[in-house]
Amino acid sequence: MKLATINQNNQEIAAIMVEDRLFPLPIVNENYSTDWNDTLDQILENNKLEELISWFNNEGKESLENTQKLGLPYSGVNFGPLYRHPHKIWGIGLNYRDHAKDLSEKTPSSIPASFMKSDTTIIGPNDTILIPKQSSKTTGEAELGVIIKERCKNVQRKNWLDVVAGFTTIIDMTAEDILRQNTRYLTLSKNFDTFFSFGPLLITPDEFTDIMKLSVATVINGEVYAKNTVSNMTFLPDFLVSFHSEIMTLLPGDIISTGTPRAVQLEDGDIIECQIDGFPPLKNSVKDLKSI
Repeated sequence: MKLATINQNNQEIAAIMVEDRLFPLPIVNENYSTDWNDTLDQILENNKLEELISWFNNEGKESLENTQKLGLPYSGVNFGPLYRHPHKIWGIGLNYRDHAKDLSEKTPSSIPASFMKSDTTIIGPNDTILIPKQSSKTTGEAELGVIIKERCKNVQRKNWLDVVAGFTTIIDMTAEDILRQNTRYLTLSKNFDTFFSFGPLLITPDEFTDIMKLSVATVINGEVYAKNTVSNMTFLPDFLVSFHSEIMTLLPGDIISTGTPRAVQLEDGDIIECQIDGFPPLKNSVKDLKSI
C-alpha cells in the first residue's frame, strides 16, 4: 500500500495512491462509508494502519480502481511531508563506508553513530532547503527512512517488520563545517530549520520483495553523485530498529533515517534528489541565505 500527505484546501491530509492517482481519505470516507482518520500521524497514533491495509487489500483497491474520477493525478498534486510532528527522528551517521571517508572518519563498528533531530527541521517534497548564514558548507544526504508503526520495546531483529509501518525517501542535511569544528557540535549541525525532508510516499513492507536489495542514490542537478544498496550498510535496518528499541521505547510515527551512501555539498540554486528503487524521487531546491 502506498500512502501520501497532500495539500488540499490549505490542509495537509492523507491519501491513498493507486496507480498514478491519489485518493484523499476524506473523499474515501465520503464515498465508501469508512471512517479513516484524515492524517497519517493520526492513523499511526490510533493504531489504524493494519485495518486500513486490510480494507485496501480486501476491497478498497478494487473499488478505487473502478472510481478513478475520485482520485487526483499524481502530477497535479502538491505533496507535504508525511507528517510534521513525529515523537523522535533518529539519524544514523556514517552507516556506509564511503560516507565515512567524506568526513575522514572511521565507520563505526560496534554500535551505530546515532543522533536525534527536531521536528522543526521538517520540510516536504519540493520545499526549499535553506543553507543557514552560519554555515559555509552544508551537505545533503539521500537516505532510506524506516517509519515505526506501534509502541514497542526490545524488538528482536527477526521480528523487526512487525513494528514497521513502512519506508520512505529522506534528504538529511548537515552543516558540515560546523560539525568539523568539534564533533560535540553534531546536534547543532543537524538541526537547522529545513534540514530534514521526507516523503512523498510511505510504502508498506508488503510492497517489497527484499528491502536489502534496494539502491539508494544521492542525486544533484540530475546527476547521480553516489549510489549504494541497503545490504552494504554497516548496520542493517533490522538491527537499527532492534538496537534503538533497546535504548528508548519507540512510538508510532518515529523515524529512523538509515544513513547515506555519500553527502554532497549544496549550493544556491541546486536541486537535490533522493532516489530509491520503487519510490518516486524526493526533490528539493536549495537557497543560500547568505545570498539574500
